[in-house]
Amino acid sequence: MASETPDNADTLPEAPEASTDTAAVSGNDTPAFGLNDYAERINGRFAMIGFVALLVVELITHQTFFAWLGF
Repeated sequence: MASETPDNADTLPEAPEASTDTAAVSGNDTPAFGLNDYAERINGRFAMIGFVALLVVELITHQTFFAWLGF
């Protein structure tokens, strides 16, 4: 039996081409004050590091964060 192509093979969208512009992918990598892409990216990275560190400390001490706060 020959391989069959789907009826909508002619209407499938083509894959987008990869962009070679690194500025479009990474955004503005210049440190600046205020709300900008760089500050938001750094803030998100520090938040992820802090969250993972909190989970590691909770696993090591067998106490929750709320137990540390006295709740």
